[in-house]
Amino acid sequence: MRRHLYLIAGFLSIGLGTLGAFLPLLPTVPFMILAAYCFARSSPELEAKLLDHEHFGPHIRRWRERGAISRRGKKAALGASAFSAILALIFSPFPWYLIPLAAALIGGSWIWTRPES
Repeated sequence: MRRHLYLIAGFLSIGLGTLGAFLPLLPTVPFMILAAYCFARSSPELEAKLLDHEHFGPHIRRWRERGAISRRGKKAALGASAFSAILALIFSPFPWYLIPLAAALIGGSWIWTRPES
C-alpha cells in the first residue's frame, strides 16, 4: 500500500513540475526532486530515469549529495519569490499581502543559505 502511495505522489510531483515549466511562479526542480524521492521508495526504474535526465538529473544529484542549489537556480527562485511578493503588495489589501511577503522572506532566506554547486 505504501509503495503505491509513493508512486502516486511521484507522478503528481512530475505533473506539478511539468506545470511549473509553463507557469512562472510554480517551481519545477523542487517537484522533480520530490518525485525522485517518491520513486526511490516505489519504483527504482523511474528514479533512475529522473537521475539520468539531462536537465533534472544534475539538480537532483547535487541536492541529494550536498543539499546544494546552483547559483542560477537560487537567482531564479529568489526572483520569482520577489515578483510574487511585489504582485501581492500591489493587488492584495492589508493584511493579506503580508502572507506572500512573509513566505518570500522566509523561503528566500532559506534558499540563500543553501550551499551552491
